[in-house]
Amino acid sequence: MELKDLKKAWSSVSSDKELDETQIREMLGTRTRNLLERIDRNIKIGFVLLFALILLFILDDFVFSPHILNAIGNEITIPSWLLFINAFSYALILTTFVYFVFQYYRAKKSCDINCNLRETLRKIIKILQLYQRLFYLALVTFSVAVAISFISGMLMGMEQSVASEGMQLSEIPFNRLLIVIVIGLIILTLLVGGIFLFMRWGFRRLYGNYIQKLKRTLNELNEVDA
Repeated sequence: MELKDLKKAWSSVSSDKELDETQIREMLGTRTRNLLERIDRNIKIGFVLLFALILLFILDDFVFSPHILNAIGNEITIPSWLLFINAFSYALILTTFVYFVFQYYRAKKSCDINCNLRETLRKIIKILQLYQRLFYLALVTFSVAVAISFISGMLMGMEQSVASEGMQLSEIPFNRLLIVIVIGLIILTLLVGGIFLFMRWGFRRLYGNYIQKLKRTLNELNEVDA
């Protein structure tokens, strides 16, 4: 809602009272507090979802996948360097979230002590925008790690399958190899693309929309002081 819409809504409710600057500031302050309360709630939701996803991926790397490989009975093992890449991407995602939460609550606490509405809005918007960039950087790193894991697993699986037939990878007919590669790329695209889109959608639902709402509130506050 823009400032002119705010005044129009007020006039429709009370035709005999004019909305002055003090009342506008109070209304903008109330709106800001409501937005921050929703962000607080979404931080808690985001922590639970993020922790659950990271825990699931860690269990897959260190428990589920090794157990499945042992059950199959082949000699394929997950390389240590691949586990390191995955662990690094998980740590990066968690680090960006912890950094955001720390910066956010520090800015919010300073407002609780001595609140300057405009300065608080600027700080929160800046923190959310920084977290957005860091989150997408971590998400790209995580997507690359997932892609590397998938490609490595596919190659090791192909080598194991070919070796069991007493052949070498270079002896596989080109048409057969091409089909396997195309199918692998399709699965990889769906897997990585699905994870990326899902996590990006989750970020926008939890935090992204509030960046624009806080910006609009800041613009309206600037209009009042103009």
